[in-house]
Amino acid sequence: MSGIVVVGAGQAGAALCARLRGLGYSGPLTLIGEELAPPYQRPPLSKAYLLGDMALERLYLRPESFYAETGIDLRLGAPVTGLDRAARTITVGNETLSYDQLALTTGSVPRTLPAALGGTLDNVFTVRTIADVDAMAPHCVAGRRALIVGGGYIGLEAAAVCAKLGLNVTLLEMADRILQRVAAPETSTFFRALHRQHGVDLREGTGLARLTGDREVTGALLTDGSEVPADLVIVGVGIRPATDLAEAAGLTLDNGIATDAHGRTSDPAIWAAGDCASFSWRGGRLRLESVQNAIDQAECVAANMLGAGTGYDPKPWFWSDQYDVKLQIAGLNTGYDRVVVRPEEAGSASHWYYAGTTLLAVDAMNAPRSYMVGKRLIEAGRSPDPGAIADPATDLRSLLK
Repeated sequence: MSGIVVVGAGQAGAALCARLRGLGYSGPLTLIGEELAPPYQRPPLSKAYLLGDMALERLYLRPESFYAETGIDLRLGAPVTGLDRAARTITVGNETLSYDQLALTTGSVPRTLPAALGGTLDNVFTVRTIADVDAMAPHCVAGRRALIVGGGYIGLEAAAVCAKLGLNVTLLEMADRILQRVAAPETSTFFRALHRQHGVDLREGTGLARLTGDREVTGALLTDGSEVPADLVIVGVGIRPATDLAEAAGLTLDNGIATDAHGRTSDPAIWAAGDCASFSWRGGRLRLESVQNAIDQAECVAANMLGAGTGYDPKPWFWSDQYDVKLQIAGLNTGYDRVVVRPEEAGSASHWYYAGTTLLAVDAMNAPRSYMVGKRLIEAGRSPDPGAIADPATDLRSLLK
């Protein structure tokens, strides 16, 4: 009794299993996760959950009873230590499980600071799991000093929560500006001002030389020679795809587990989806790190495991909550050569990315109408004249007609 085995009980793994059952697959289905908690949402960890505004059970993607009721054998606290492609088996502890088809939805792992920089000192945290945030939360007390390393979305969200909790926050970004890898200077400027308005000591173009302290972190020495005190450090310097199992099994890797447009890996019996997978797209390869991609790609792979033969065509969107600002992003800005700033109400902004005359993406800060219109235009392959976008007299909804 082999059936389908899914390794990785996160957003993608849960979506893949639910979709298999929804499409009528009635065979054996096993979902294996390293963590003790059932599949849960990760985005609220660094926001509502750390703030104490969301209870643990509200993080869960499905009630725990769902898995038994749908015949999904959910195995938690069960790291997979081996994959034998020839025998079509995986090793979980002392047990060997066989599969007819295997899906790898192993997600990603946070990049950490090396021990030589003080990364193993106490009170140095990353934000990726419930356990991470549960360990961090008791230290997030008003009046304490938090150092955030990394000015991407994770770092900025952590800084916002710490500031709201009353901590004294310093944020380091070694690049010239925050969000440099993912957003235009205009978006960086918006969020720089937002964080400084809330008292964050934001330092760009400044790296970490090393953390200081004997057992617990006490501060940091920076690359500009200055020092800052710190009672806790939150490291937000990106994530990497969790490919160790795939690599050990000899699967082809290319910025993650390489798949074709259908989600199939270099082994025809093994599929991959979510943060861990890169897929064929528009003549190149793409790997997306988002909840939306994890769900959509996993559901596409589920259908293809049952023979649909459908290529995955992503329609990317992302979001970030910081203070009272909701950032919504539609599309991918890769290759942009122009940013059109649309006038919005006070406290709002929208930045429209173009490559020539082609609309690629939109960053909308507290501007839901701009986000909605931009998303629909991008998905329809339509590119309005940049001048119309920049003109405050333009009714955006008219661009959809």
